[in-house]
Amino acid sequence: MNSHMLEAAGASSGWLAVAAVGVAVVAYFLGCFNGAVVVSRYILRDDIRDHGSGNAGLTNFYRVFGGPLTAAVILSDVVKAILAVLFAMFIAGKISPELVILSKYWGGAFCILGHMFPCTFQFRGGKGVLSGGAIAIMIGIGGGSYQSWWVPLVVWGGFIILAAATKYVSLGSCWAGFSFPIVSGLVFRDPLIIVLAVIMGGLLLWKHRGNMVRIVKGTESKFTLHKGSRSSSAKAGESAAAPEAAPSKEEAGSVSEAEPESEKTEGQ
Repeated sequence: MNSHMLEAAGASSGWLAVAAVGVAVVAYFLGCFNGAVVVSRYILRDDIRDHGSGNAGLTNFYRVFGGPLTAAVILSDVVKAILAVLFAMFIAGKISPELVILSKYWGGAFCILGHMFPCTFQFRGGKGVLSGGAIAIMIGIGGGSYQSWWVPLVVWGGFIILAAATKYVSLGSCWAGFSFPIVSGLVFRDPLIIVLAVIMGGLLLWKHRGNMVRIVKGTESKFTLHKGSRSSSAKAGESAAAPEAAPSKEEAGSVSEAEPESEKTEGQ
């Protein structure tokens, strides 16, 4: 496939292949560190994939568990995407500055694949919205011209507007998946970047296919601020399981006094 960025780099195909494979492996395994699964399985001891929609992502984690640990999920999914892109940029920069922009999409694509299909968690991952959003921002940073900022601006701008107006996070996510390859193609006009952007955006849309059906049917859940259904039910379970209060001395005395009377009555 022709790519003006690869042609401008002028690097040997051998070094490009080694670098591409190395970045792909590192980015994929970074993506495999799924914050929602790690926090729910190893901290809360309750796998998020067994609750709610079954998705190992931020929205489902917040709906099910809520609480401050949601911040840990956000941080892990953002940081791993940033690290994947930074590593790709570092390797590409050692070969040729012309490859830096392309490397962002390459590293980002494999990070998304690791997040969605983690080999460490039976290939059952999240939908890639948060990590994908972080990748879009990284593409806008140091993209070579002010036009690179169109990528995060269009992706995040549409996501925020749609999610805030409709309360459907999934609708904003679908916008992100749909708009990402389009704005990437318009800004960079590189065939290989377009292919990578289509893969990332297409996977995000495919992961949200069930949400799109529910939106059309009007059965999709809207995002609301709450404490988490599992945390609330756990508290309710603790209250129900709590032992009944011991009777007071006065109550105990009245019971013991009443017992002879009842025995007398039964004897008569």
